[in-house]
Amino acid sequence: MIHLPLSLSLFIFNATSQEIFTYLILGLLFLLSLSAIAYYGYAIYAAHKFFAHSPVDDEAFHPAISILRPICGIDSETYQNLASFCQQEYPKYQIIFGVQDPQDPSMEVVRQLIKDFPNLDIQVTASLYSFGANRKVSNLAHAITKAKYDVLLLADSDVRVQPDYLCRVIQPLRDPAVGVVTCLYRSITQGWITTLEALSTPTEFLPGVLVSTALEGIKFAMGQTIVIRRSVLEEIGGFTAIADYLADDFQLGFLPAQAGYEVVLSNYLIDHVMPLSTISESIHRQTRWLVGIRASRPWGYAGLIFTHGTVTSLLFLLVTGGSILGWSVFGVAWMMRLAMAWFVGIRCLGDPVAQKLFWLVPLRDVASFMLWGYSFMGNTVEWRDRQFRLTRSGKLIALNPNLPERVKTIAG
Repeated sequence: MIHLPLSLSLFIFNATSQEIFTYLILGLLFLLSLSAIAYYGYAIYAAHKFFAHSPVDDEAFHPAISILRPICGIDSETYQNLASFCQQEYPKYQIIFGVQDPQDPSMEVVRQLIKDFPNLDIQVTASLYSFGANRKVSNLAHAITKAKYDVLLLADSDVRVQPDYLCRVIQPLRDPAVGVVTCLYRSITQGWITTLEALSTPTEFLPGVLVSTALEGIKFAMGQTIVIRRSVLEEIGGFTAIADYLADDFQLGFLPAQAGYEVVLSNYLIDHVMPLSTISESIHRQTRWLVGIRASRPWGYAGLIFTHGTVTSLLFLLVTGGSILGWSVFGVAWMMRLAMAWFVGIRCLGDPVAQKLFWLVPLRDVASFMLWGYSFMGNTVEWRDRQFRLTRSGKLIALNPNLPERVKTIAG
C-alpha cells in the first residue's frame, strides 16, 4: 500500500477537479518549456559541431555524373536556376531534364539552354505517361532512361548553385559505404508572404535536421540535392518504388539507410529560390509539406511539441498570471530561442531571410505552431491543383483521378 504525505493527501482530497486540471496544465507547460530550452541549447551545439568539421576534398575525385532535373512550369527565376547547373567547373557530366507535357512552358527555357551551352550534354525526356501519383517522380523515372553514368544527382528546378557545386557535393562518395548525399540550403525569396514562410527553414527546420544528424545520423534526404549511386537506387526498387509517395525525397534517403547504406549531410550550402505566393498558396504548400513529414516520421513529428518553446512558455506565463516563475521561464525560453535562430540561421547558414527578418522569429513560431496543430486535422493535401488523400504509410491516393485522357497511368 502506498502512503502519500499528509499535505499531498489533503490537497488531493480538498482540491476541485478544475484546480487539479489547472495544475496539470501548469506542470505540462512548464515541462514543455524546459524541454524546448534544452532543445535550443542542443541545436546550437549540433550546428557548431557540424560546421566546425571541414572535410578535406580530393581534387582528383571526379566521377562522371548524370544530373536529373524534373521540371514543370516556369517563373522569372527558372532560367537562372537551370543555367547554374550548366556552368559547373567539373570535367564530365550530363543534364537530363524530365518534363511531363511536351507543351510545358519550361521547354522554351530548356531549348534556350541547349542553344546557350552547345558543348554541354543536355538531353530532354517528355512523356505524358505516369508511373504513379507523384508526377515529379514519373519525370525522374523517364529521365533516368537517358542517364549515362553510375552517379546520379537529383535537384528540384527551384535550386541554384555555384560553379564548385559538383566538385564539393560528390566528395562523400569516396567512401563506398556512402549511398546518398544531401544538402542544407538557404532561401532566396520574393514577396513578404513567401519570405515569412521561408523564415522557418533556417531557424526551425534546418536546426532540427542538425539535431537529428548529431543524435542518430541523417536517415533521409532533401529534394534540393540528392546524390545517389545508380546501384543503390536499383537496390531499393528504382523510382517506381516511390512513385506514389508524397515525400519522395525522404524515401530516397530512408530506403537506402534501411538497406544499410550511409546517408551523408554535406556541408555545402545551396540556394533555394522561392517565387511570389499568395497566402492560400503558402498555406497549402506548408500544409502539404508538414503532412508529408508527419506521415514519414509520425513519432518524431509528434515530438515536435517539445520544441515549440516560444508558444508553450508564453502560455505558461499567461496561465501563471504573470508570476515571477512565469516571467523567468518565458524570458529564458525566448532568449534561447532567439540565440538558436541567430547562431544557426545567421552565423552558420548565412541565410538572407534570417538576416532580414530575425526579429519576426517569435511571430513565425506562432504560425508554425498553428500549422503543426492543423496538420493533424486530416490527411488531404493539394498539389498542383490536384487533391490527394495521404495513407498512413505516406502514399498518395488521388481524390480527383479523372485526369485528361492523354495522361495514362502505368502500374508501378
